[in-house]
Amino acid sequence: MSKKNLIRNLALTASFLLASISTGFAQVTPSQDPNDKPRNFKEEVKEVYKKWLSNDVAYIITSDEKKAFKALKTNEERENFIENFWRRRDPNPDTEENEYREEYYERIAYANEHYASGIPGWKTDRGRIYIAHGKPDSVESHPAGGSYDRPSYEGGGSTTTYPFETWFYRHLDNVGDGIEIEFVDPTGTGEYRIARNAYEKDALANVPGGGLTTAEQLGISDKSQRQLGAGQTYYGREQDNPFRKLEIIRNLSQPPQVKFSDLQASLTDSPVIDNNPLDFDLRVDFFRQSDDRVVTTFTVQANNKELVFEPVGGLQTARMNIFGRITAVSGKRSGIFEDSATTSASTEELAEAKDRKSVYQKAIALTPGTYKVDVVVRDVVSGNRGIRNIGFTVPKYDDSKLSTSTLILASTLRSTTERDIGGSFVIGTAKVIPNLAGVYKKGQDVGVYLQVYNSGIDQTTLRPAVDVEYILMKGGKEVLRQAENWEGLSDAGQRLTLARLLPTTQMQTGDYELKIKIRDRVSNQTLEPTAKFTVTQ
Repeated sequence: MSKKNLIRNLALTASFLLASISTGFAQVTPSQDPNDKPRNFKEEVKEVYKKWLSNDVAYIITSDEKKAFKALKTNEERENFIENFWRRRDPNPDTEENEYREEYYERIAYANEHYASGIPGWKTDRGRIYIAHGKPDSVESHPAGGSYDRPSYEGGGSTTTYPFETWFYRHLDNVGDGIEIEFVDPTGTGEYRIARNAYEKDALANVPGGGLTTAEQLGISDKSQRQLGAGQTYYGREQDNPFRKLEIIRNLSQPPQVKFSDLQASLTDSPVIDNNPLDFDLRVDFFRQSDDRVVTTFTVQANNKELVFEPVGGLQTARMNIFGRITAVSGKRSGIFEDSATTSASTEELAEAKDRKSVYQKAIALTPGTYKVDVVVRDVVSGNRGIRNIGFTVPKYDDSKLSTSTLILASTLRSTTERDIGGSFVIGTAKVIPNLAGVYKKGQDVGVYLQVYNSGIDQTTLRPAVDVEYILMKGGKEVLRQAENWEGLSDAGQRLTLARLLPTTQMQTGDYELKIKIRDRVSNQTLEPTAKFTVTQ
């Protein structure tokens, strides 16, 4: 055999062996032993998380939140979800305690202690309402039932009742105002059940001729018509209408809504702004409260021309929903605010009202540091919305240094009255509504408000040892200079308040700059805060 043929035969033999090996591998039968198969592993949900979902928050968790929680895969994700769940409901996030969560678990404990009746108190109807909506404003209790004279809106007449209670709430979000909830214990076991109508407490309902209403006594209706509200046509209240009653009961079974969750989503998701966005101004101001706390005010101002008015109760009304989130530089949420601002005018005043502005303010105490605030505002009628993001630094006030609050130019500046207590725009003893645009019509007073901290005191007169001058500039030239006479100023410890109205009647139209020159004669420190404004016709 030639060398060439030998090489060819070796190559063919190798090819045949490789083909046989490949065929052999292809014909190998897979192992039937289940231990050799890959295993699908799913982490089991711990019992504590199941109980949290079905017991702890059963009455306040929304369907979307429940669906999201069930979709989580790891315990770490569930822990983060629970933390964020309570954080969304925290009314005061800048404190270590979550007041809502603490009160919520106190409600559960109270319900278990007072409403148990063979089943835990939190599972009863009274427990459910108490846990979800809190303590009622008033309770009318009839623990033994007995003789009962119906009021006219229940049809009149006398009867005998099972034990029952009537709870009254002045207001419940997403339910209504002046809400009455009746609970009846028809079995005498202490388990009060929510009543669908006023007749469920009637122990004589199935006794022929017993416990008749006025209409039934007159033959206008009979007991079979009670479910339809017959006999109450002329006396019943709107909330006693059978359909309204069912609506109230349905709304009571829904979890309390987290306010303006859609606006919050605008900040957490990629913001998509309407084609016609709502334009508004946002301003942040600072006022010293204590050594480690600074009252920080967030003022939102929108032109009424940007809002859509609609008739409500005979008045043209526009309303803005406002949601704000304050975040520290570390990323930790330091506060939220959510509210509505409403402006109304008669049809005759509407044109004038649209030339004005709507203003909202929220004050939150923060520690010195760097923060960011994200605010979204939506016009309720049109749905138009706008978003503003501002970074700011809360100042640290040094006790040894002369310092001031933010200098505010106000559209309204006056002393507070009893009606202002607890309201917005109150700083100390003054009502201060900032003018964010800084534009004043001729004849309108310019309100000037400033607090001065750590000033010296003249030991002879016991008056502030501080010289203050108001200097008004126009086009770089001084047009007015006035000295502070210290009359009518509030003096709270080391805080002095400068509050003054500058009339614009004699001013020419144009742009102005106001400088307040402050010199402490004791420490010889000087400050010159400034602000700009415009006077128009």
